[in-house]
Amino acid sequence: MIRRFRETYRRLRLGTRLALGLGALSLAVFAIVGAALTMYMRGYLDTQLVDQLKLVQVVQSKDAEAHGTVTRQPYYGWYTAVYDVSDGSAALRTPAEVPADTQALTALARTMAASTTEITRTVTIDGKGTYKLRACEVEPGVVLVSAAPMGNIDAIMRQLITVQVVAFVLAVLALVVFGRKMLRRGLKPLSDMALTAHGIASHDLTESAARLPLRADGRDGGPEVAELRTAFNTMLEHIDDSLAVRAKAEQRLRRFVADASHELRTPLMSVRGYADLFQYAAANAPGERDKHLTRLRAEAARMGFLLDDLLLLARLDAAEVDTPLRPADADLVELVQEAADAFRVSHRDHPLTVADGPDTLELRLDPQRVRQVLDNLLTNAAVHTPSGTDVSVAVSVADDRALIRVTDAGPGIPAADRERVFDRFYRVDKARSRDRGGSGLGLAVARSLARAHGGTIELSGEAGATVFTVSLPFGREAAYGPI
Repeated sequence: MIRRFRETYRRLRLGTRLALGLGALSLAVFAIVGAALTMYMRGYLDTQLVDQLKLVQVVQSKDAEAHGTVTRQPYYGWYTAVYDVSDGSAALRTPAEVPADTQALTALARTMAASTTEITRTVTIDGKGTYKLRACEVEPGVVLVSAAPMGNIDAIMRQLITVQVVAFVLAVLALVVFGRKMLRRGLKPLSDMALTAHGIASHDLTESAARLPLRADGRDGGPEVAELRTAFNTMLEHIDDSLAVRAKAEQRLRRFVADASHELRTPLMSVRGYADLFQYAAANAPGERDKHLTRLRAEAARMGFLLDDLLLLARLDAAEVDTPLRPADADLVELVQEAADAFRVSHRDHPLTVADGPDTLELRLDPQRVRQVLDNLLTNAAVHTPSGTDVSVAVSVADDRALIRVTDAGPGIPAADRERVFDRFYRVDKARSRDRGGSGLGLAVARSLARAHGGTIELSGEAGATVFTVSLPFGREAAYGPI
């Protein structure tokens, strides 16, 4: 039974449960207040009746002294008896207005004989009901006992209790009914948020551009509900942002897969085509065979470079598990000079200048990977600029970071393409870049390697110049020479 009641209570709505709980609490408060009020009223009426008996006995004592008994009764239903007490016995003087059952009066008279103060007692007299008795000494050996009915007090208390019960029940019912309505109105914003949540649950989030147009609106409910509404809407904004990020990531992934497939398809088709040529006798002539094998090796090398870059990017994306860096103390100025010398040998048509800077710049880094960053940036400047374009490299220190600036005086990168130049397989001039051997991964690899070192790569410059700035942090033991 108790378990069923609990299950039923748990299925009730929050407003109903709060209203019932408030009603039960109010009922307990009303019961405590009613009991205290009833006890106070009972004590007050008892005190008033005793005071009334005391005043009546003042007159009755004089009457008993003068006539030996009380000849006049004060109120209807009251009883008065005069006893002669001696040696623990009490004898009733007559005539006396007493009930048929005088045991309680006689017992009080005997008790009074041994007492020096007035005695008050509540007793039940057979056939008459409850009475308040008071005994006092008229003179030595004579005791006056008066009895006042308590029926009126009992009737008043019953009426008071009845009024209290009815009033408390009506108050609790009104509190539950109207309180439930008020609570339901106050909790309506929560119901609205629940409806919004159901609407979100039914919203299709599988779309790549899925957004959540629903929001919790309204001003009712008080500060607490307003805070919850704000938190709810903030959560929805966060979900929206996450969905947008996911949609962009999915788009990048699709574009990456498509570009990677396209990039690998070209050399694979070339390898397949040259392999098919060996089925013919003309292709097996010594001169032709060496030429085709050279092209096969070139296409295989191209695929190898592409796969190496893809593998490096994958390892950099999972750097928390398997870092591809092997840090060591190295001179950044020396690395820049080596990259410049290699560039001059392989790109004689692009004059390269190394600007004055620090003599030495010791950093904790992976020399091979930083050299790869420099080679990629310099190669990018050579591939995307006309022959004869000046290229410069500068090393400096600013805000406790080492800066490497690679600048070319080429046509620059259009503003519309600057946000995507670091994307994988992205080319500003796709057809021309592929013809010249670019895979579209150089800048992406450079940025990932810089981030793996805790640094950044930024693109700046205007039309007629392009500047890539690599920023690398100093390690704890880093030191650099004079600038």
